[in-house]
Amino acid sequence: MTKRYHVAGFVFGISVPEGISFGMTNLKPFEVTGNADGEIFHLTVVDDLEGLPAKPIYRTDDGPGFPEIALFESEGGWIARVKPLPNLPEASIMWMSRDFSVIRLQFLDSREREFALNNALMLAFAFSTARRGALEMHSSVVMNGGKGYLFLGKSGTGKSTHSNLWIKHIPGTELLNDDNPILRLMPDGSVRVFGSPWSGKTPCYKAKDVPAGAIVSLKQAPYNKIERLSGIHAYATLMSSASAFRPFSELADGWHRTIEGIVGRIPCYQLECLPDKDAAELCYRTVNG
Repeated sequence: MTKRYHVAGFVFGISVPEGISFGMTNLKPFEVTGNADGEIFHLTVVDDLEGLPAKPIYRTDDGPGFPEIALFESEGGWIARVKPLPNLPEASIMWMSRDFSVIRLQFLDSREREFALNNALMLAFAFSTARRGALEMHSSVVMNGGKGYLFLGKSGTGKSTHSNLWIKHIPGTELLNDDNPILRLMPDGSVRVFGSPWSGKTPCYKAKDVPAGAIVSLKQAPYNKIERLSGIHAYATLMSSASAFRPFSELADGWHRTIEGIVGRIPCYQLECLPDKDAAELCYRTVNG
């Protein structure tokens, strides 16, 4: 069975053996009917990746509540071995060609197939679009007045809370994505934010996109204060929330060029705030001039 999906202006495909099914409702809004040319990658589920030679190059260390990804260099490409949590068994092994256009995925834990496929698609998408002006952002994003506003910050900072405050108190606000939107520097120089099939714990999977209006980094505080960031501060803020793997130097160069282009076009702010109506209204007034 083969299906194709359209995300942030890019097409990718998935092929799985007959008899394997997934409850992947998150992918459905992005499915392409009929033929679609120009795939950036194609992922095929296989059962023969164990035993490939692998030279360790990188391992994530995001903490006990996050997946663990180990990356290796292999013959003709790269390998990623993924655990849902650091203390759990590996869920999958993925082989990727040098240019990330060909992906092979083997499930190692039948209980974690959906997690393994979602994680593999996120990785493949990030790698294959790195030199195409796209960033997977750890962000919650809302739409209002025909523009998208991204709220950044570490886990637990209150990104989803701030989005909900906008939805509750700022008329016309709609959630676009609550965890992994795609921010893209378009070929014409504009910047757009796209919904994606990956939205964390909030099931918000919308095949929509709008021009990016502003980027807001959140910081908890006993008061509400907002200021615009410029130069290296804006760059560092955006970089800290982008899914980028530094060991892949040519990909890192692509991500850096994209971030430079975005911070030169889209205003970036830091909001120190309480989780209240006043914070949402202050943010809204500021980003709208």
